[in-house]
Amino acid sequence: MSVNDNDFIRFSRQILLPEVGEAGQVKLHLAKVVIIGVGGLGTLVAEYLAAAGIGKITLVDHDRVELSNLPRQLLFSEDDINQNKAQVTGLKLANRDKSCELLAITDKFSVDNGEDILAGCDLVFDCTDDFNTRQAINLACLNHAIPLISASVANFSGQLLVVDQVSSPDSGCYACLFPSELIVSQSCQTVGILGPMVGVMASMQALNGMNFLLGVNGPLGKLLRFDGREMKWREAQLNRDHNCPSCGQTSAQSQANL
Repeated sequence: MSVNDNDFIRFSRQILLPEVGEAGQVKLHLAKVVIIGVGGLGTLVAEYLAAAGIGKITLVDHDRVELSNLPRQLLFSEDDINQNKAQVTGLKLANRDKSCELLAITDKFSVDNGEDILAGCDLVFDCTDDFNTRQAINLACLNHAIPLISASVANFSGQLLVVDQVSSPDSGCYACLFPSELIVSQSCQTVGILGPMVGVMASMQALNGMNFLLGVNGPLGKLLRFDGREMKWREAQLNRDHNCPSCGQTSAQSQANL
């Protein structure tokens, strides 16, 4: 497969990068990704990936657009209120990036439907703001050996975690960082947030996703935290907890099934 003349012009600026080139652009076109949670983070990640030439994007969200979403979910307008977020995002991006295949799933991600949703995908983006859903996404990705890029924002703080225990067996997963028995009540409905903070973390999520698909080294096994007040990034090593109920039980089996 090669890049056609139209795509060569359209994606010329990123093709100029030695890390991309024509071969890298083909990789992006062949990539299949799943974005779970199509709100502030998810819409921006989807926009960046579709614009970059990703071949297929599956959008998963059961939620509907609300007026309070608009300051940080820039793809939506008042005309979209009460409509499903995944469907609205899919329609808008399909009109803008016609070469990208977009699939909208209006069900909430769970352990019951996770296997079907993730089937055949190369990379998963967790853009949700629900702790239990994050745990379900983490476990599903571990069980099927699918790399995961998880991001979240609260107040002036953002965090990013890239989980790929096939490439980095000793690195930790989301449950190593936040055990499933931990009680977490924070969400965008209960915590203040500024729109640009979401933009920072969504950009980092999309950038790390593209780097991964292109084979560019990324922060595997590291937790990145951004302080929006001090404008500082902090990095911490996250090692795998062999007693973790998620990756401690599934990592060896997942790799054996590859």
